[in-house]
Amino acid sequence: MKKSFTFLSIFVLVPVALYFSSCGNNATDATAENKQDSIKAVIARGEYLAVHVAACIHCHSKRDLSKYSGPVLPGTEGGGGQKFDNTILAALPGTFYAKNITPDVETGIGTWTDEEIIRAITQGIRKNGDTLFPLMPYASFNRMAKDDLLSIVAYLRTLTPIKNEVPERMMMIPISAAYPAAVLQPSIEQNKRPLKSDIVNYGSYLVNMADCGGCHTPFVKGQPDMTLHFAGGNTFNLPSFKVTSANITPDSATGIGAWSEAAFIEKFAACRNKDRYDYNPGKSNTIMPLVDFAGIKDDDLKAMYAYLRTVTPVKNKIEKYPK
Repeated sequence: MKKSFTFLSIFVLVPVALYFSSCGNNATDATAENKQDSIKAVIARGEYLAVHVAACIHCHSKRDLSKYSGPVLPGTEGGGGQKFDNTILAALPGTFYAKNITPDVETGIGTWTDEEIIRAITQGIRKNGDTLFPLMPYASFNRMAKDDLLSIVAYLRTLTPIKNEVPERMMMIPISAAYPAAVLQPSIEQNKRPLKSDIVNYGSYLVNMADCGGCHTPFVKGQPDMTLHFAGGNTFNLPSFKVTSANITPDSATGIGAWSEAAFIEKFAACRNKDRYDYNPGKSNTIMPLVDFAGIKDDDLKAMYAYLRTVTPVKNKIEKYPK
């Protein structure tokens, strides 16, 4: 297989290039500086997406569920090990653990190429050929633009390596019964990120990347019920609380049809203030990663709101905190 010029290679070569450029002219210095600025911009984009929009870090770290929205425990970023099973969500056919996505060479993705990481993110296939259970939303990530995927890869390579051997999953069904082959594109090369000026389509792109439908569409016999797409209804059973995902269709009675754009933004922006999540809410908690999503920029939240206003309204009353 043809080897790619990975971002890891860039990290090795740039310091060398900067060293030799010190002996060159001002034009060479400016070129090297521009390259370094470009790399910083790519990593910053990757951090924004991985931490706040796609929320990779939210699932692949340990969370403090004694606090509102379960913020990530500092020092565990990307180390994996978070457990998901059918005691938490009844539709899950077994026990699954979030993988270690830090660049640790023994237990993480330190030896993976860019292509291997992107294949796992968009096709659900690991470096060793194993198929990931679609709790990892690769069917949604399969629609991401390649430059965004490469930005995420670049950011993941900057994480502090964590040595953490994650347990193997225990499934009650064959993985072939869950693999969403029918909806996966074989290639992501044609994927384009819509222009921000195309607010509805750009919002759709972000909502898909955040996999909002994954939590806010109820599962029936292990499959999402698309007649209730975005209409909520998944109940998550945590040790100290139960919470059901909300109806986020624009139905005015049971969804967010009566919400203003400002109210939608405030739902997320509130958790930009540590006082709004750094407390124990008891049974009035949420599994939704609002602390992570709080970092989504206002313009992007406006685009997500604009898109959600266009989806089919579904009347589906949700009991947020079932007994």
